[in-house]
Amino acid sequence: MATATEAEAMRRAIALAARALGATSPNPVVGCVLLDPAGRVLGEGFHQRAGQAHAEVNALRDAAARGHAVRGATAVVTLEPCNHTGRTGPCAQALIEAGIARVVYAVADPDPTATGGAATLAAAGVATEGGLLAEEAAEGNAAWLFSVTRGRPQVRWKYAATLDGRSAAADGSSRWITSAASRADVHRLRAEADAVVVGSGTLHADDPQLAVRGIEGAVQPLRVVLDTRATIRPDARVLDDAAPTLVVTGPDADTRHLPGTEVLRLPTRDGRVGIPELLAALYERGVRSVLLEGGPVLAGAFLAAGAVDRVTGYLAPALLGAGPAALAGAGIGSIGEALRLDITEVTRIGPDLRLTAIPKSQAIEEN
Repeated sequence: MATATEAEAMRRAIALAARALGATSPNPVVGCVLLDPAGRVLGEGFHQRAGQAHAEVNALRDAAARGHAVRGATAVVTLEPCNHTGRTGPCAQALIEAGIARVVYAVADPDPTATGGAATLAAAGVATEGGLLAEEAAEGNAAWLFSVTRGRPQVRWKYAATLDGRSAAADGSSRWITSAASRADVHRLRAEADAVVVGSGTLHADDPQLAVRGIEGAVQPLRVVLDTRATIRPDARVLDDAAPTLVVTGPDADTRHLPGTEVLRLPTRDGRVGIPELLAALYERGVRSVLLEGGPVLAGAFLAAGAVDRVTGYLAPALLGAGPAALAGAGIGSIGEALRLDITEVTRIGPDLRLTAIPKSQAIEEN
């Protein structure tokens, strides 16, 4: 049974893994801490970028750099060590060859190409135990775990609104509904996402840049613009060189005014790009987490497609009384059809409230 020292090490490993959110896809974020038999830390590491060393290997390297021998040590890992050779070798075998005597992991690897590490370790005589702080570790890896089991990216819809649910005033003005503190927090969400998605309405109304600012070392997400008829101006801020951009259009859109811009053409229905087709295409590109920052119409389209998996709302202590609502056109006609949510977090951000919620159906599945 895991010890209190191992639980403490697991919390440290979870914190290490979180440092790479938004940087490892299509791989998970993983942290690892190595302990000697007395519970002292020998080394630690985390997976920093796809294609680079995994957490276990980085922890072994860190121990070596500190001058510590690891034979007979315990490895505390947030995810079951992988059991396959891709761009890097199998971590289970690396631990065996290093002489690790015990492995404690939080979450079993659901990826059919990588699972089986625990069995490989056990067959080599390494004591293994799974499930330590599994819920905490899974929350830190929620997008990747979701995408592996669903075959599409996890979508977080972010919106800002007044207390009466308005995303803009009657004259269309919306800058700024929420505080500078909330806007800075949105950059954290962008930094943790693989892609940020907006529609042409938001593009023309606000000319957003959508790049991460104010977070040192952040990996810029892919900026995705849904623009069926390619009405985007070539001088739009989202086309600058601050981050990569993908413009998604219908099959017949004229994109000659966008030389050098990556364009993805997808089939349309009723003049709109299909949300399932979009998410499938992003998944094929290695995108595992999407931050939806579009306006109420695009948010409604994602909701109607059953593709809103997380909701993060920033509520400002203000009232407008008129103006567009935060959500529109979601295909909900009665109170009985309402998408019910479980609120998982309420935090004060400056003068505003940040609420995070997940659909009740998803909460039941996760539990």
